Amino acid sequence: MRTIKYILQKEFLQIFRNKSMLPIIFAMPIIQLCVLVFAATFEMKNTNVYVVDRDLSSHSRQIISKFYGSPFFTVKDVDFSIKNAEDELSKDNVDAILYFENGFGKAVDKKEHASVQVLVNAIDASAAGLYNAYILSVIQDYNLQVNSKIQSVDKNNTVLQVKNTYSYLFNAEMKYIPYMLPGILVLLITVIGLFLSAMNVVREKEIGTIEQINVTPIKRYQFLIGKLIPFLLIGFFELGVGLIIAAFVFKIPILGSVWLIYLVAFIYLLTILGIGLFISTQTDTQQQAMFIAWFFMIIFVLMGGLFTPTESMPEWGQKMNLLNPVAYFIKIIRMIMLKGSGFMDILKDLSILALYSLVMLSFAVNRYRKVA
Repeated sequence: MRTIKYILQKEFLQIFRNKSMLPIIFAMPIIQLCVLVFAATFEMKNTNVYVVDRDLSSHSRQIISKFYGSPFFTVKDVDFSIKNAEDELSKDNVDAILYFENGFGKAVDKKEHASVQVLVNAIDASAAGLYNAYILSVIQDYNLQVNSKIQSVDKNNTVLQVKNTYSYLFNAEMKYIPYMLPGILVLLITVIGLFLSAMNVVREKEIGTIEQINVTPIKRYQFLIGKLIPFLLIGFFELGVGLIIAAFVFKIPILGSVWLIYLVAFIYLLTILGIGLFISTQTDTQQQAMFIAWFFMIIFVLMGGLFTPTESMPEWGQKMNLLNPVAYFIKIIRMIMLKGSGFMDILKDLSILALYSLVMLSFAVNRYRKVA
């Protein structure tokens, strides 16, 4: 233990003496968390709509007023020319066109077939689908108001209203921040753990101190434990700050146990640090270690369920995610924070993550060679 203690003293001295590393470890993750939570969102707000109203009836005006009153839409212009609207759509100045032909209002009054044309910019297919769904929901809402009598009628010819009741579990206000923040917190912990640990041992090789360490009686596991524990503690610190920001800045209730989150984070950080140390033992320069760590980081994050659900991926992608530690932690931390899941609810994923950490740490220890 005394040997590990001295190694830890050396590591912490190196970390706090490196003035360029301190902002990367402590300031940058907090700034990124506060910025990315608002920026990395799929919520569709302020969708730009160009309205072409050739009808000028009370019905078309009422529908247009619904778009003015919605926080999801911004009516850029109301015009008579469909060509002007299409030009704006081609220039990417608007996201959708709402087109009322002449006679729309009369057809509604006569209870005849009345149509509204919607043209959507579909370069981004995912966003286009949401634009279209939002616009159609507004039109459908007005359609239900006009055709409120088209319902089931009983024997007394009274209108029977069919009412649907629903509730949104775990995110009643349908906000995107509670969904994104846990995932981004995992991302920041991963960046700190993977990159810093990947460049740690290889840094000793570059500055030439690895030969001095190798001729000492320090054992391999002692050396690597001394390298691992500082970044484990830094990861815990980053997680704690992130949870405080989530609770007090973004007002996200943490329904589950904070201690359970730290237990999962401990196992997860062992996995990530094991991967980083393994990369560090296999490379000769910090540049090589950084590129290899970045390669794995991109794959882990993009396939981890941070931005897109893993269930939507093809079958081969879901099978690849069995080797993705980020996917496990994002899933677990969302379950604990938003659903209040307990230990037994996450036991299966936690067991896989624990096995992963044992494998990666074993690789890191076995691949490190004390060669003077």
